[in-house]
Amino acid sequence: MATSNKKPACPEAQSAHGDAGSDGLVQIGLQAGSTAQLNMGPLLVKRLTITGSTLRARSVQEKGAVAAAVRTNVWPLLESGAVKPIIHATFPLRAAADAHRLLESSQHIGKIVLVTS
Repeated sequence: MATSNKKPACPEAQSAHGDAGSDGLVQIGLQAGSTAQLNMGPLLVKRLTITGSTLRARSVQEKGAVAAAVRTNVWPLLESGAVKPIIHATFPLRAAADAHRLLESSQHIGKIVLVTS
C-alpha cells in the first residue's frame, strides 16, 4: 500500500507560496507537458523571480558545471534538512509495478520511492 502527502495542484504554486524573502522559482526541465496554472499574486507580492532552463541542449562541460554548482550550493541544504524533496508516495519493492503505474499516470507531484526494507 502506498502512502501519500497532499500537495498543491502545481509544484510551482508550492514554491511561489514559500516564505517572504525567498528569491524565486527555478524550473529546470519538464515532465508532463509545458503548461501549468500559476497564481501570480504571491510572486508579485514577494517580488519573486521565475527562471527556466533545460539541460538537454547544453554541452557535457556545461552539464558538469551545473552538477558541480548543485553539489556546492544545493547538496548542503539537503544534508542539513533545510530543503527537503517532496515525497508523493512510497511503495515496498514488491509493489514496483503499482509505483510504475502511478508514475505513468502523471497523477503525482513529487517523488515516488521504492522501499527495500
